[in-house]
Amino acid sequence: MISGPQSTPGVAPAPAALLRFPPGFLWGAATSAFQIEGSTSADGRGESIWDRFCRQPGRVAGDGTGEPACDHYRRWPEDVALMARLGLGAYRFSVAWPRIFPTGGPPLNQKGLDFYRRLVAALREHGIMPMITLYHWDLPQVLQDQGGWAARDTALRFAEYAALLFERLGDEVPLWATINEPMLITYAGYAGRTKAPGVGRPRQTLAVAHHLLLAHGLAVRAFRQIIGRSASIGMVLNLRPCHPASRRPRDVRAAQLLDTLTNRLFLEPLFRGRYPDLALHFFHRRFVPLPAAPGDMAIIAEPADFLGINVYVRVLAAASNPLMGARQVPGPGPKTAMGWEIYPACVSEALALAREYTALPLYLTENGAAFADHPGPDGAIDDQERIAYLRAHLVEAHRAIAAGADLRGYFVWSLLDNFEWEDGYGPRFGLIYVDYTTRARRLKASAQWYAEVIARNGVPME
Repeated sequence: MISGPQSTPGVAPAPAALLRFPPGFLWGAATSAFQIEGSTSADGRGESIWDRFCRQPGRVAGDGTGEPACDHYRRWPEDVALMARLGLGAYRFSVAWPRIFPTGGPPLNQKGLDFYRRLVAALREHGIMPMITLYHWDLPQVLQDQGGWAARDTALRFAEYAALLFERLGDEVPLWATINEPMLITYAGYAGRTKAPGVGRPRQTLAVAHHLLLAHGLAVRAFRQIIGRSASIGMVLNLRPCHPASRRPRDVRAAQLLDTLTNRLFLEPLFRGRYPDLALHFFHRRFVPLPAAPGDMAIIAEPADFLGINVYVRVLAAASNPLMGARQVPGPGPKTAMGWEIYPACVSEALALAREYTALPLYLTENGAAFADHPGPDGAIDDQERIAYLRAHLVEAHRAIAAGADLRGYFVWSLLDNFEWEDGYGPRFGLIYVDYTTRARRLKASAQWYAEVIARNGVPME
């Protein structure tokens, strides 16, 4: 149920200043399966690396798990109704691989597939375009036990899983994303320990990055064979503009290194069919192997239809010790509840970085912020900080379009407050407040504001 005072989103009188977006611009919101679905053992779903990670003491704030998260697996009709109420043009969600193939590969779990069939049908009935992300970090644990993304076989199993979904849902879904944020999977999940599987093996860095990119390319090839050109497919990168912390040459070189390792390590193979020399030199000196086979780079560079970009922050880089080469330093601007600097120009700068590599259509597939949202005495959540954040970042998106970026859509992160990975249930990113005791939903002021943006196809500047 939807609790607390509610108002039906409507269109207020047009403001004096309205930044209008191109006709047909796609306004959406985004979520991911593990962060909202819950029901982690329902209807045959298998264990994921995040289920295992959450059970390890000290990995997640407050010992939070993906159960029951937002209980979206059972409450999805209510959530779709809320999307329709906001006037969303599109909804980006991910399919949980362990619901489809509980052991990583066949046989198919039909109940898992049926859940997504129902969701897609309901979205279409409400005039909301479904956008499916095939992989948003919830690898079947069985595959991790066999090496995870450090093993080439995982890329082959991903292509098998992707092909099944193309065959079963391809006629109903116009937009598909293959892998979400390979950079964080690579560095935080495998080289580091902060995200699942949290193995902390830096020598796996290039193997993981390469197999993620290879999985993407294999999925694109399967997509062309099964769906052809009647729908669109692309990858989602989290791009972070990198700035030197000072004008000192050492800091300038540090920023170049971080830019290469976090952004160009993924952009260059996708669009130029090679890895950046600076990255290969960096890893070679640290004895990090690249397990590329003949023909891999051509698969990775298989032409896609769009590039999805998740953007939240910029990076300030300073010189570090010779082993690390660079380190991040805090930015001077105001911060979100996650401690992330609010720097709206990260949007236009990330889009400009993407345009160095491709003329493909672009989508901002995630952008948003966590703030300390609390219901007031009347039950309302007046999240003016989020409204200001979204407005400022959309102004930068508009500026990028004016500069020539072929930006086709914007997806707020997130539709719902949800399980925020290793930070548990503390940070709230949602347009919709979730009471974690009752799982009741409540529209925030930012939801009303975003509904007006959608209705006007423009950003009010008052």
